[in-house]
Amino acid sequence: MRERSSDLLSSNIKVVVISFEAGFLARQYLAETGLEWPLLVDEKRQLYRAYGMLDAGFLDIWGPATWLVYFREILRGRLPRKSSGDIRQRGGDVLIDPEGIVRLHHVGSGPADRPEVDAILRAVSSLAR
Repeated sequence: MRERSSDLLSSNIKVVVISFEAGFLARQYLAETGLEWPLLVDEKRQLYRAYGMLDAGFLDIWGPATWLVYFREILRGRLPRKSSGDIRQRGGDVLIDPEGIVRLHHVGSGPADRPEVDAILRAVSSLAR
């Protein structure tokens, strides 16, 4: 997503990252990722529950897609590290239009499951028609 931030910006898409981790872990995440978007903290996981992003199962977390991401990271010289947070928490992506209508709702099946940026851009361009 970061590689396509200029496309998102030119489509007037504002990205916000939500985390359930607060304090030190949130600051550590910001420092490690160099996050360029606002980070909001949802410690009580109200948004996660509201959008159906509940606990992931074992195969969701440790399935082939996750290992493929780890393998790619290793090839880039970045070794995976042990998570200090709740690895069972599902993530996802929600696209909400200016009127508050949800236009894209994707619940990740595991840590590597995110919609392609092109799918998000298509959803936005279909609204402009």
